[in-house]
Amino acid sequence: MMGAVAALTSMAVAGREVSFALDTFEIMAYRSIAGVALLAVILRARGAPAWPRLRRPGLHLSRNLAHFTAQNLWFYAIISLPLAQVFALEFTAPLWVLVLSPLILGERLTRPRALAALLGFAGILLVAQPGAAPLSPALLAAAGCALGFAFTYIFTKRLTAQVDTIEILWWMTVSQTVFGLVCALIDGEMALPSAQSLPWIAVIAAAGLSAHYCITNALRRASAMVVMPFDFLRLPLIALIGYLAYDEPVGLAVVVGAALILGGNYISLRADARRSPRA
Repeated sequence: MMGAVAALTSMAVAGREVSFALDTFEIMAYRSIAGVALLAVILRARGAPAWPRLRRPGLHLSRNLAHFTAQNLWFYAIISLPLAQVFALEFTAPLWVLVLSPLILGERLTRPRALAALLGFAGILLVAQPGAAPLSPALLAAAGCALGFAFTYIFTKRLTAQVDTIEILWWMTVSQTVFGLVCALIDGEMALPSAQSLPWIAVIAAAGLSAHYCITNALRRASAMVVMPFDFLRLPLIALIGYLAYDEPVGLAVVVGAALILGGNYISLRADARRSPRA
């Protein structure tokens, strides 16, 4: 999950840098095309078949549609809002996982995990400060992407019990290449990446695959309610990057909110570590 934190943070910066040349559908299309090429090279280097077999196609499709929708909303929000605010709203995704996992995955919602969710939610409210500004499409996109990511995590957890990580990554990139091209070409035109934007697209593609590889393997080894709170660590990191790179202010609310989020993580992880060495 620490690898996923680093990858997703770098993808946010690259997404903002390339947004001046490409729209969100074009970013997703080129990212997925690069991802397919990168995975093909990895598969060939490993001596694996040209493409992995497809098992549980309906579950793959559900996961990839949820992720494609959430990722497009996320890129749109990254372009339009301060980075820390986007990440704060996105971090309701683990809270949705906490709520939905008992219903879909059959996992238990223990008191420490519930306390962690409440502390994380309080921290998110402090950072996002809902009501301080009128709702905008970007704010709604940032909030909406969280629900899409939550379903992505849950479907990923179900897939990890039945298929390999490389299969999940391969069919994600292939299907999202199709989704991205259809959406990017729906208006009859698609901008080509410039020499300046190509390195950022490469970063987005590599970071996206790395993040999914890390998250999928983390979910293979521990429950969703143990794994996902680690994602909160992206908040203080992106707040610092936004301040240094984009002159986005970091107020007291961000600092206190991040402390609450990290405190919730600590409580949840300590409780799970006492119950099970695997957690």
